Amino acid sequence: MWRRRQLLQSLGMAALPWVMARASADGFPSRPIEIIVPASAGGGTDALARVFAEAARKHLPQQSFVVNNKPGASGIVGMNDVLGSRPDGYKLCMLTAEVTTLPHLGLAKFDHTKFEPIARLNADPAAITVRADAPWNTVEEFLIAAKTQAGAMKVGNGGSGSVYHLSAIGLEDKAGVAFNHIPYAGAAPAVVALLGGHIDALDVSPAEVGPHVQAGKLKMLGIMANERIAAFGNVPTFKERKIDLASSTWRGLAAPRGTPAPVIDTMRSVARNVAADPVFKDGLNKLTLGWAYLDAPEFAQAILRDHEYFGHLIRKNGIRIQAGSHGSHGSHGSPEPAQARSIACDWAHA
Repeated sequence: MWRRRQLLQSLGMAALPWVMARASADGFPSRPIEIIVPASAGGGTDALARVFAEAARKHLPQQSFVVNNKPGASGIVGMNDVLGSRPDGYKLCMLTAEVTTLPHLGLAKFDHTKFEPIARLNADPAAITVRADAPWNTVEEFLIAAKTQAGAMKVGNGGSGSVYHLSAIGLEDKAGVAFNHIPYAGAAPAVVALLGGHIDALDVSPAEVGPHVQAGKLKMLGIMANERIAAFGNVPTFKERKIDLASSTWRGLAAPRGTPAPVIDTMRSVARNVAADPVFKDGLNKLTLGWAYLDAPEFAQAILRDHEYFGHLIRKNGIRIQAGSHGSHGSHGSPEPAQARSIACDWAHA
């Protein structure tokens, strides 16, 4: 009798998470929903989350979305925060493409399978940007200077192992140069570092530097895309400059694995309606963020493709990141450069 009672109690305890999740799905949402941005305030991921939260008011009027930034370790801090929460839909992640790179580099103990994709909202190419008073006005001039300086050119990025870091490594290989890679805790502090003259150049998306380019403080030398983008139509692609290089990143909503299907479906519906809303699209245009909506099934497939792509790429080329160098620096610190082997590839993956 005692053993049977113990077995029943064990079964009851095992079922408790499912019961709690099921109960939390009923009447969802009954309180505000938190969106964790695994990057600094002021960057593209942060801006996207806030535009989404504002537009979602119309499509989920009974509750609001609260955006909180948890930057650090190339996004690992924020992603871990979401994964450590109860899978009930009340804490979501503005997931970035780094979830497909960091695990392969040994920087994250989780991978994309720990998340439930909801919707991709945005995708942007990488770009090389310098200060307006820099002596280089073209990609060619910049690369000639990099060759002359032999590894001394400081090129910032939003964190070691980020897509932007890897795209700068790709540029090294394609152009036969060597950079001093400087990782920051997100694109926003990296932009501040460039504005302050603490680095020579920056590899992030056009959206991250757009306002400063338009204000005449920075100049974009080249975009790693197959075609020019409308917001910066005067900026050439690297392919136009005979450098066969394309690289892009993406951002989208995701929940911790185990979130009830009805909750995921509710959020998919909200994301679908927000993505189609002219107010949301206009908000992205103003921020020069690329609209790139995918529903959950297609988003999951895209994540898997990138996961496999980067895994193969990193293993094939033996890319390594020095421990302790993955994007923990402030806006103008003196970080040690991340060490990684150069790679040879076409980075058009997203």
